[in-house]
Amino acid sequence: MPATEIDRYLEGLDEPKRSTLAEVRRHILTVVPQAEQCLSYGLPGFKIDGKTIAGFGAFRNHLSYLPHSGSVFPELAEELAGYTTSSGALRFPVDQPLSAELVARLVMVRLAQAFPEGVPS
Repeated sequence: MPATEIDRYLEGLDEPKRSTLAEVRRHILTVVPQAEQCLSYGLPGFKIDGKTIAGFGAFRNHLSYLPHSGSVFPELAEELAGYTTSSGALRFPVDQPLSAELVARLVMVRLAQAFPEGVPS
């Protein structure tokens, strides 16, 4: 598994971006420990059966959670109140990781969309 690519990505970040995204990574892997870790479009991504189901990235003044689907956020509108979103990114502060519960909900919505018949084993 190319988890080392994500390790290198995180190592290249300053604090607190590095530790904040490392925590988001742990939250994602708690939900989908079987996910392949990779870089997708130059940013950390998590794939299952060839489909990217989550990702994240560091930017100058914020961090982003990337659902790799424009239809995830509308399903969680209430839970995402207070965050800035676009169809492809949820922005959050560099020193405030997303909660484990929110990450789990984001990943589960994406999984249900990507695999309506159930997540492959």
